Amino acid sequence: MKMDDGKYDADGRLKHGSFEERFKNGAPACTGQYAEGEKTGEWKYYLLNGTVKAAGNYANDQMTGAWIWHRENGELMQTGAFDDGKRVGVWRRYHSNGALMDEGEYVNGHKIGEWRAYNPDGTLKKTSRHGKK
Repeated sequence: MKMDDGKYDADGRLKHGSFEERFKNGAPACTGQYAEGEKTGEWKYYLLNGTVKAAGNYANDQMTGAWIWHRENGELMQTGAFDDGKRVGVWRRYHSNGALMDEGEYVNGHKIGEWRAYNPDGTLKKTSRHGKK
C-alpha cells in the first residue's frame, strides 16, 4: 500500500490533528498527528495483520529520537535513533530467532567506527570499520 505522505488533505488544506490511514480491509496502516502539514509526535505503522511494523516520533516532519521495527510475527527486527531525519547513535538489527544480527554506530547519517555482525547462534561473524572514530 502506498502511504499518503502529502501535507494537504483532500480539500487542499494543510493536515492538522489526528491522522489515520487504513488498508483496503479496514485495518489501520498508520496513525499519528499532523501540525500545520508536518508529522509530529508519536507515529505507528502497521502490517496488514495488525502487528506494529515501526514506531517512533516525528518533529518538524523529520524522524527523531528512538525508533523500533518489528517483523510480521511481532519479533524485534531493528532499533535505532534519528536526529533531524538522520540516523544517529547505536543501531541494532536482529535475526528472526531474536539473536543480534549486527550493531554499530551512526553519526549524522553515516556508519562510523567498528561494526560487528553475528551469526544466528550469536557467534561473531565479522567486524568492519567505517569512517573515523
